[in-house]
Amino acid sequence: MVDPYRYGVQREWCWRGWQSRYSFWRPTCGGGTPLILLHGFGASLQHWRYNLRVLGEYQPTYALDLMGLGAAEKPIAAYGAEFWAEQVYAFWQQIVGQPGVIVGNSIGALIALTCAYCYPQMAAGVVMLSLPDPAVREELIPRAIAPLVSGIEQIFTAPWLLRPLFYTIRRPCIVKRWAQLAYANPACVDDELLDILLTPAYDRDSDRAFVQMTRAMSRTDFGPSAKTMLKTVSQPLLLIWGKQDRFIPPMLSQQFQQVQPRMQVVELDHTGHCPHDEHPDRVNGLILDWLRSHELARG
Repeated sequence: MVDPYRYGVQREWCWRGWQSRYSFWRPTCGGGTPLILLHGFGASLQHWRYNLRVLGEYQPTYALDLMGLGAAEKPIAAYGAEFWAEQVYAFWQQIVGQPGVIVGNSIGALIALTCAYCYPQMAAGVVMLSLPDPAVREELIPRAIAPLVSGIEQIFTAPWLLRPLFYTIRRPCIVKRWAQLAYANPACVDDELLDILLTPAYDRDSDRAFVQMTRAMSRTDFGPSAKTMLKTVSQPLLLIWGKQDRFIPPMLSQQFQQVQPRMQVVELDHTGHCPHDEHPDRVNGLILDWLRSHELARG
């Protein structure tokens, strides 16, 4: 029998007139610092399938579908780290109501850090799993050829090209191959995960949201520099990275630690881009131990 609460208790939530979805799980007794879980690009709150309820036995834990992804509405919007941070902040104001630890994977990690940077009153701490940095692109591209690169990107991110591409890559066989690149162990890409990744791609307007987000991610203003934010935020920070991450170079973790030496950095062997899903027991334990070390744990 399928557990009806595998993804926690799910509820609808509205922001700016757009529908979204969140899920939560709370300890049977006591409170504690809330956790807010933010998924990555192409995923949903269900990607926390092995984390939400485990963490929720210790701390009040929430997971949110980011606008344009998961079961959230797919509007034409100014997608970017600050846009999604505004959504998370509104969710925190309306649903959570006390400072919490924001936990994110991939783009979700950048959004979690952006929340602490832009809305420090909501963040008691930040846990980041595989943190991208929009500024890296500018660092790697010589200024002399930047206009040429920008022009090429505009061509390859044109809606007339991206929309047919979307219909091609949302096929199960393509999604499975793409997902397997995100994991050190391809066997982790099971039927449940494929369903989590594929279902939102067939929602109404999912194609136009894909176009909007892909174009946004190619812009220099997609989000603040991760290094700038790390230098500024004063909350406790935990960075977890898989040593076999093929999407974002693990070497960035050392660069980020040089920028913010008080941040705890943990690199996991035999782990790819989604540590929380590939090795949930290790990640859940790391998060709970880190919470205790900063007196953020329940009790």
